[in-house]
Amino acid sequence: MAKKKNVARQVIHLECTEQKGSGVPGMSRYTTQKNKKNTTGRLELMKYNPYLRRYTLHREIK
Repeated sequence: MAKKKNVARQVIHLECTEQKGSGVPGMSRYTTQKNKKNTTGRLELMKYNPYLRRYTLHREIK
């Protein structure tokens, strides 16, 4: 019998919030997973941006 797939956990994309207005070419994006039942709002994490060479706020995008 096959295992039941976890439908609550979905793949999401995180995009840098500071890079849009800075004029630096490129866009820092990360992919991760989150549980939609436990975390209903948009996820915000501090991740490294290689274009700006520092840690910046990354928000979940649709």
